[in-house]
Amino acid sequence: MPSCGRRQRRPCGNARRFSRAAEATAPSRGALNSSLLAADLSGVSRLVLGQGLRDTRTALVRWNGKPGPIVRAWLGWSVAVASALLAAVYAIAVFSPPDPTPLAVPGVTHAATFSDVGYVLFRNGLVLALHALACVAGFIAGSSLPIAAATRHGLSRWVHEKAGPLAILFVGGATAFSLGTQAIVLGVGTASLSAQLGISPGVLLLALLPHALPELAALFLPLAAWLIASRRGEWRELLAATLVTVAIALPVLVLSAVVETYVSPYLLRALAGVGTHT
Repeated sequence: MPSCGRRQRRPCGNARRFSRAAEATAPSRGALNSSLLAADLSGVSRLVLGQGLRDTRTALVRWNGKPGPIVRAWLGWSVAVASALLAAVYAIAVFSPPDPTPLAVPGVTHAATFSDVGYVLFRNGLVLALHALACVAGFIAGSSLPIAAATRHGLSRWVHEKAGPLAILFVGGATAFSLGTQAIVLGVGTASLSAQLGISPGVLLLALLPHALPELAALFLPLAAWLIASRRGEWRELLAATLVTVAIALPVLVLSAVVETYVSPYLLRALAGVGTHT
């Protein structure tokens, strides 16, 4: 067995094996840097999440103590947007040629069922989800990204600083596109249905107004919160606003769907002189 004394030039077998094992198990410089970067990103994520939750909790507590002003502001903007959409629908319906293809209207052309209520809720739920996601995107772009940018340097910081305004611009453009698309689709449908029932588009919209206005106002509550936050620069409150506006909108949408399916058809049949469906 070789000696392990001081004068031995080459390390003994045990020492060589220990050295190779240590080299194999020691992390490389690249792996160490990757671990540090992952830890840094994890810390930033926790910072952003924690700040977002604190801002959300603070906003909810403040609104719970005095809900009137903020709810009135949301409602005012949502009714304004809904009214603008209805005006656009009327204008498009007046100038659009009606489609001669008969439209199926629950309660008018066939007996209304609960599945018709479910279809209305599903359709409106998708729109509400889109507007709620716009709110969440505004919260991330306007509140979370600046916090993350403050912890970064160089190119990464520049990207985070520019990403927020660009994301807000994109969300605004996507929302405007959604509203324009809804106006066109509803306007063309109104023109076709009014021709089918033999009434003017204005009379048709008046008959649908009892359920249409509350429905649209509820759908636009998250969008109203987004507009108010953008005007005031209060992006950090948008997550709380999303939760509250969706909670307010859901029961209104359920009630509006029931009215649209079971009540509005009576008005349509009365105005159009259509008998009871068979």
